[in-house]
Amino acid sequence: MADSYIQELIAERIGGNKFGKDTVLYKFEKIKRARRAAMKEHPDMDIIDMGVGEPDAMADSGVLETLVKEAYKWENRDYADNGIEEFKNAVSKYMEDVYNVKGIDGTTEVCHSIGSKPALAMMAQAFINPGDVTLMTVPGYPIIGTMTEWLGGEVYKLPLKEENNFLPDLKSIPKDILKRAKLLYINYPNNPTGASATVEFYKEVIEFAKENDIVVVQDAAYAALTFDGEKPLSFLSVEGAKEVGVEIHSMSKAFNMTGWRMAFVTGNELVVKAFAAVKDNNDSGQFKAIQLASKYALEHTEITEETAKKYSRRHSMLVETLNKLGFNAKKPKASFYLYVKIPKGVKNGPEFKTAEDFSQYLIREKLISTVPWDDVEPYVRMSVTFLAYGEEEERKVMDEIYRRLSDVEFIF
Repeated sequence: MADSYIQELIAERIGGNKFGKDTVLYKFEKIKRARRAAMKEHPDMDIIDMGVGEPDAMADSGVLETLVKEAYKWENRDYADNGIEEFKNAVSKYMEDVYNVKGIDGTTEVCHSIGSKPALAMMAQAFINPGDVTLMTVPGYPIIGTMTEWLGGEVYKLPLKEENNFLPDLKSIPKDILKRAKLLYINYPNNPTGASATVEFYKEVIEFAKENDIVVVQDAAYAALTFDGEKPLSFLSVEGAKEVGVEIHSMSKAFNMTGWRMAFVTGNELVVKAFAAVKDNNDSGQFKAIQLASKYALEHTEITEETAKKYSRRHSMLVETLNKLGFNAKKPKASFYLYVKIPKGVKNGPEFKTAEDFSQYLIREKLISTVPWDDVEPYVRMSVTFLAYGEEEERKVMDEIYRRLSDVEFIF
């Protein structure tokens, strides 16, 4: 069948006339295919899913009840545009109560977003012209980089290495890149490494941004999910941060609200205003009832505290289980991700040249789903959001992981 003329009209940024014909499989599509094949080959075994990066729990009952109540109100039926004051003011109080960030003006320094993903995409739209550079850490969440390239910009990648506590080396950036750089994207606590930032690092970032006239975009999706003595730390709590950038927070991870699509951008007034201008041309705001349910969540931080306790417990269990099998797993102090260096292979079995090799082995042979990262060094990301109800079931999952992996000897 001949190609439709439409094939020739598709934008080059998504493939142009080759759109839909690319035979290269992306990481998550490979995982999905391997998962389907494994389930077909092993119908007697259940998948242990540590690949999905979203909470296994539902939103709090108070959040749900607020949604229902507000959804029935006539005045909440219409467009929300760039957000309602009730939610913005709740953000201001939340930032002070949880992160000790004082003085956030809800009217001018907060704007909601329909999830953090579009917020990152729109941030590039607000600042990137052809030839401009976005600095971003890798491995990591690619959206701001993808949009930068779609806009004719360039992405300069800053590798995250264990030897540097998975923090980027800002001093390594070439001068010609710095001259064209407009945005620095960071993400702490980090996906996928689970690493936390420090006040000292944020001070370095602020100084770097001022010296090079760069806007900082700190993705704080996991910032409230801390444990083992680690306190939630906001970039904006460090002196000078609001002069150089913004922080993006999500309701998804801290409040078990992934499908609700609710986030907020806060910080520098002009950056927030620029984001809001782009947003106003992309959407008409999130349903007001969802904003009001999110307001309830922000006012009940005990929801996050209980969730963090669960993830901490699961991390401890998983680290103990993996280390009994010979891994060198280290419990993070935040997020629900465990980042583990892969073995070299299995004794009298396959070798693993890449994280993808190992991840494919785990899903196909052991029905354990993980996410491979080969951007810098070969690691797999394991999410402790696997399905289990209570500590007893969590322990059963750990016992099953150990049982499935203990019949082979990994080579490290």
